[in-house]
Amino acid sequence: MKHSSTRGLFDYWNRQRGARPVPERVDIEPTGIRRELGDVFMLATDFADNLRFRLAGTRVCALFSREIKGETFASLWDAASRDTIDDLIAIVSHERIGAVAGLTGYAADGDAIDLEMILLPLAHSGHARIRAIGALVPMVPPYWLGEKPLESLHLGALRHIGPDSGRVFGRRLPAQQPDIMSEPRDILPPPASRPRHPFVVYNGGRDTQPGEKAG
Repeated sequence: MKHSSTRGLFDYWNRQRGARPVPERVDIEPTGIRRELGDVFMLATDFADNLRFRLAGTRVCALFSREIKGETFASLWDAASRDTIDDLIAIVSHERIGAVAGLTGYAADGDAIDLEMILLPLAHSGHARIRAIGALVPMVPPYWLGEKPLESLHLGALRHIGPDSGRVFGRRLPAQQPDIMSEPRDILPPPASRPRHPFVVYNGGRDTQPGEKAG
């Protein structure tokens, strides 16, 4: 994990779970991740068992120049990444294993940006539908960020985060562009198949106090 927001979210998730494999949704408080909140999103299942954005921070929405609440997680990815993302959704939802990944985001004109993503499972029971919390952050924001929305995401290197002490193990995926992740130490086989510069204001977040800078 190279970005402070992905590290900060993982450290908080790890503290909140304690001795359990994963924390509950009620264990996650915005005040505990206030520095990372603009980069954070939550995913919940709909009635067709698709993962959709239940919440998305202002900086996540700014990457796409729109509010992405309600959109499916899988819809943001290019065709080359879609099968692996479907496997990743199944793993996070049903096996309580998280992931950290290097991505490339593409604007409509082909301009690209390197990003880092972390996706961490949350315990659920009964009719609870929130399944995961994550963060999506650009490693070096380009000058055009805010002017041109990202049209698609391409998955580069992927590491799964196991429930046993947060050990990280991973595999490298075919890359459309060189990705930002270092070479994984352990290689996983593919998982088995499973049953502008204008400023844009997005609603959400918290009110700032006089003299306080918005994140």
